[in-house]
Amino acid sequence: MQNIDVVRRWTRGVTGKNSNMRTDGSALYSYDLQIGYTKRNGDKIVYNYTASGEFKTRTTSKHVVTARVLADRQEDVPST
Repeated sequence: MQNIDVVRRWTRGVTGKNSNMRTDGSALYSYDLQIGYTKRNGDKIVYNYTASGEFKTRTTSKHVVTARVLADRQEDVPST
């Protein structure tokens, strides 16, 4: 399964995974880092883990860019 397939499953609320991305249908993960979530109204939100946001790794940044295409919107990473 390709990364875009994992993201598509996330947008449909279905589980899916490959070697470095996964979803339980509600949350989206790059490795073990949650990069997306589903709001109560069903909107799919992706966190900005890219060079212009809270950069983690090049691969995670690519996952975010892939997810951003199908997500309803992007948000800043919440502060911990």
